[in-house]
Amino acid sequence: MSKISVIINTLNEDNNIEGSIKSVSWTDEIIVCDMYSQDKTVEIAKKAGAKVIFHKRETYVEPARNFAVLKASGDWILVIDADEQIPATLAERLQQIAANMKQIDYVRIPRKNLIFGHFLRHSGWWPDYNIRFFKKDTVSWTNEIHRPPKAVGTGLDLEAEEKYAIIHHSYESISQFLERMNRYTTVEANELNKQGKKFIWKDLFVNPLNEFLSRFFALEGYKDGLHGLVLSLLQAFSFLVVSLKLWEIEKFRKQEITLEEVQSQNNESVRAINYWFKQSKSGGNFLSKLFKRR
Repeated sequence: MSKISVIINTLNEDNNIEGSIKSVSWTDEIIVCDMYSQDKTVEIAKKAGAKVIFHKRETYVEPARNFAVLKASGDWILVIDADEQIPATLAERLQQIAANMKQIDYVRIPRKNLIFGHFLRHSGWWPDYNIRFFKKDTVSWTNEIHRPPKAVGTGLDLEAEEKYAIIHHSYESISQFLERMNRYTTVEANELNKQGKKFIWKDLFVNPLNEFLSRFFALEGYKDGLHGLVLSLLQAFSFLVVSLKLWEIEKFRKQEITLEEVQSQNNESVRAINYWFKQSKSGGNFLSKLFKRR
């Protein structure tokens, strides 16, 4: 019988960790890898029966995930966040895979994102596949934020059905979104700088607009109603902030611009928005292929 270990990375998650641990109580080993929380996360995790290990505090989780995976003793590893839970139907499916599907090395699992109290079915938030279940030594994360892990061997995608989806309590408030956005955009701007990316003022128009058009139109965010509109705008704002932080890294390097240049860029933006309104009304969903997610 294959042994299953669970990895949960934490930093000040005392509101979430108990529910997360309870949802994986069917596994053989639960490891909470904590970044020296200042709340009661560690106390609650130990009381719930988890083994607690520690990793230095990072601005993003990927390095700590790799560290925790190395400490796990299971043949199979399940990775979840503290704000995620595994429903019983998914638990049963994963146990079946570990016991019977020896040809499979890793599993991409859909994720049900609950944002501001609503299940986002569009806008790029569903099925939101993630590699979260795998045989040990087949999957590892890079030291870059929000990058898919590297996987070797044969993979399996679970059906995009809610019963097989990780339940993710993603954002519960605007303040929470903005707090995480501030942290993540700093990391992203630094990564772009290391890659040699230079700030261009036109990116203040182009990058946020492309993100909004992609989320709201190409990925049909409008079908999520007001939630889809708000999330598309917030995601666009995060792209604006990344560009501004890249400018900050460059010591706010002076660039000359003219009103004519700004007007020209504005006109391009208006044309793009009108184009997408026209395509959406005519059912041009094929245009989603034009957008490549960053």
